[in-house]
Parts: sequence; C-alpha cells; structure tokens
Amino acid sequence: MSRTLDILKQVYKPLRVTLKGKTTILETTEGKYLVKDKNNKDLKQMFNYLKSRNFDNFPNLIDENRVDLNVYEYIDDINMPIEQKGLDMVDVISNLHLKTTYYKPVSEDKYKEIYENILNNVNYLTNYYNKLFDKIAQIVYMSPSNYLLIRNSSKIMASLDFVKKELDEWYEIAKKKNKERVSLVHNNLRTEHFIKKDKGYLISWEKSKIDTPVLDLVNFYKNDYFNLDFETIIEKYFQKNPFSQEEKKLFFILISLIPEITLDDNEFNNTQKVRNMLDYLFLTENLVRPYYTIEEEKK
Repeated sequence: MSRTLDILKQVYKPLRVTLKGKTTILETTEGKYLVKDKNNKDLKQMFNYLKSRNFDNFPNLIDENRVDLNVYEYIDDINMPIEQKGLDMVDVISNLHLKTTYYKPVSEDKYKEIYENILNNVNYLTNYYNKLFDKIAQIVYMSPSNYLLIRNSSKIMASLDFVKKELDEWYEIAKKKNKERVSLVHNNLRTEHFIKKDKGYLISWEKSKIDTPVLDLVNFYKNDYFNLDFETIIEKYFQKNPFSQEEKKLFFILISLIPEITLDDNEFNNTQKVRNMLDYLFLTENLVRPYYTIEEEKK
C-alpha cells in the first residue's frame, strides 16, 4: 500500500495523514478521503448494481481506477446511543435485502450439504463437551471455570439437542423446495461498520456476496449480541422483510450453535471465556424461546 499511497499523497496533497486500522485518512483542502487496500472484489461494479436497485447507503468511490487502492469519500459519524444505531442499521439492512432479492433454482443436494455440515458440527461439539464434562467430574477441587461449566452442563447439552432437533425439522422443510431466496449480503455486519450522517451508511463491503439474507442477521447477532436488544431488532427486521419458515429456523439454528471452549493454564482467561459463552447461550435462548412459544400456541 505504501508505494501507491505515496502517489496518492502527491495527487491529493494532504495536510494531514491518519492511520486507522487498515485504512488511511487523507485530510486535504478539498475535503477528507478514506483509502483502503483493494481485494479481488470489484466494488465499483457492485456499487453500480446497488444504485440500479435504488440502494445508495454506502460511501462513494472517489478514485475508482486505482489498481491497488480504493479511495472513498470520508463520512463523519454522528455520535448516538448504540441502541438507536442498531435500530437505524437494521432499517438499512432490510432495505438492502429487499431491493436485491431474487429467487434461484436449488437442488436438494445444496440443502443436504448444509444439513450435513451443521450436523457434523453438532455431533463434534456434543462429543467434545461430553468428554470435557467427564474429565471435570473427576476433579476433586474444581477451578472456577470448571465449576461454571459443570454447573451449566445440562444447559449446554440441551442447547445442542435443540439445534439437532431443529436441524432435522429444517431439512424436512427445505429439501422439498426447488428454489431459494438470495440477495446481496454485506457479510460483515457489526455496529462499527455503520455510520449515520444525513442517512445511514454501511462500510467495509469487501466480504459482500450473493447469499441467503439469513447470513447477514447471523453475523450481526454474533458480533453485537451483547451490545444490543436483538429482540427489538429482529422484530423490526421481520416486520419489513419476513423470513419464511425454513429461513427463520435456519437463523435460530445458526445463532444457537455454541462455540467450542478451549481452556489453557490462565484461569482468569478461562473463567472469562466460559462466562462469555454462557452469557451468549442465555441471551440467545431468551431471544429464541418466544418464537417457539408462539408456534406452540398456534398448534
């Protein structure tokens, strides 16, 4: 980046250069610009496509002909409560999905592959935690992290049982479908990738692709589950862009899948890891449970 950046400095003659993570901010007499490395994605073509779909919630490319770098307009973010930011963000996300949605043919093999990948993960985690709990049970004086795990072992195993049951039901529904809904998904959603000024802007589009809208909500949830009230956010999204039965099930399956806990010799870090995982499990259960209560009442 440095060689091409030197050329840009000659072109824009910045008064100030600021490094911010993987980006560089150039402050000039003409304004501020943000410079990022290019990847293999043609953002110019993608942004043109989004504009054709009447979606323009992204920073404009100022210098789109550079080989190594993308130069964007710099947008100052308005300081606002993160809860409000999340609600504004979900409006933009639902518009992105709605305006780029289409249906494409899909074979049962596609759904079978998804089913088997998730099932293999569930089986691995079930075996992993069973062995871990058996090992902890042999310890006379448990560490705080081990005590937290063994005390909540039934809750952890119940969450894996829930995912497996839901996965079987999802596959029975999905395999009968011959088409799937896809859209352009940002694929890197988190509140820090949303800026609000005159309107809402999504930034960091380098991972975007055509896929199920479920993917964006899963990423958003896993990145910000502890910072936001996702019950309100998901409800707002579903009001504008309802998920089908299999899409909703897949969303709940993917967010309910707990991570593998790896413990080491640092007990403070171990306890923090376990506490974070349990917080995720409890918050996710509280988010998912009302939807299944409603379904049970309908039956």
